[in-house]
Amino acid sequence: MGRLIDLANKRFGRLFVVERAGTKHGEAAWRCWCDCGKESVVSGYKLRVGETQSCGCLHSDVSSALYATMTRTHGATNTPTYRSWNHMRDRCLNANNHAWKHYGGRGITVCERWGSYEAFLADMGERPEGRTLDRIDVNGNYEPGNCRWATATQQAQNRRKAAA
Repeated sequence: MGRLIDLANKRFGRLFVVERAGTKHGEAAWRCWCDCGKESVVSGYKLRVGETQSCGCLHSDVSSALYATMTRTHGATNTPTYRSWNHMRDRCLNANNHAWKHYGGRGITVCERWGSYEAFLADMGERPEGRTLDRIDVNGNYEPGNCRWATATQQAQNRRKAAA
């Protein structure tokens, strides 16, 4: 058996080691106070190698932050705004899309900035109920200044002239 490494009064992540608490799974265990106020008993090895850094609250905090970020951005894939952004990109970038010939196939592009959903959302805002994404100049690209959230009537009035 190796020499005991005294971890008392040392900090590991959110845990502050108070005192030795016997053994846990055949290893020295330490009573710790977490920054959140909870007490836990942790293996000295897990503390030293960084495997345990909190009572469990760190995992919860990281998970909550990740979920909030995903919901705010790509996790929002079931919102009308996200679907509009995704369909816009698909029409212009995916030659297998059924509408591609009317968009990407005739040179309509999506501005580089709108490759990011976050940037699109910042520029256009949330899609109002009953409206869809519309290009003001039907021959122009999808970009700030040429797009709006339009009603069905506006969409119907904003069509390109049929080829003669």
